[in-house]
Amino acid sequence: MIYCIEDDNGIRDLIVYTLTASGYEAKGFADSSEFWTAVKQEIPTLILLDVMLPNEDGISILKKIRSDKKTAEIPVIMETAKETEYDKVVALDLGADDYLTKPFGMMEMVSRVRAVLRRSSKEEKKQDLKLNELEINTSRHIVYVNKNEVYLTLKEYDLLKLFMENIGRAFTRDQLLSSVWGTEYVGETRTVDVHIGTLRTKLGSAGDYIKTVRGVGYRMEEEK
Repeated sequence: MIYCIEDDNGIRDLIVYTLTASGYEAKGFADSSEFWTAVKQEIPTLILLDVMLPNEDGISILKKIRSDKKTAEIPVIMETAKETEYDKVVALDLGADDYLTKPFGMMEMVSRVRAVLRRSSKEEKKQDLKLNELEINTSRHIVYVNKNEVYLTLKEYDLLKLFMENIGRAFTRDQLLSSVWGTEYVGETRTVDVHIGTLRTKLGSAGDYIKTVRGVGYRMEEEK
């Protein structure tokens, strides 16, 4: 199920119609109150979220989505106006998975939805990953530190998994952007720094395994 939060009735109806015609289940909501009511009934597999909304804007909604463990890992695609570059950066730093710049075509929208869903639902081919007190249950997408579950956003999880699959390897910020955000994403490398910072904080002492490589980027080492 895909949820679309868009206050423009025409755009919302067109998005829902296009998604349905493309084989997805979709529901549209004009504001946050309708959306939150629906979330209590059914957790969606992806959310299309407009930045400019009445009562509660998209950035505020995104913060709440990422702060609740029940919704934190749901992929979110933001809809932003062409001139609001700041909104794009803020949304991506807060954990949005992609963005669409208005006005956008329906085929572009479907393509981005497919790409995000594909990235978020890749089959795990490797066994669970472990580094001392830090563990990833790859089949369930759960991270543990000292046997305690740690709640990460999708991007934080993907970053950590990439590091733990490549312990000792140094990644540039551009390589991390390409690997985690996708080759179609064009953004600032500071987005990587923000996500690394929040990942380290959430991991607590285990965050010390992620080292900054001066002049290059980051790598995970076996010792803190």
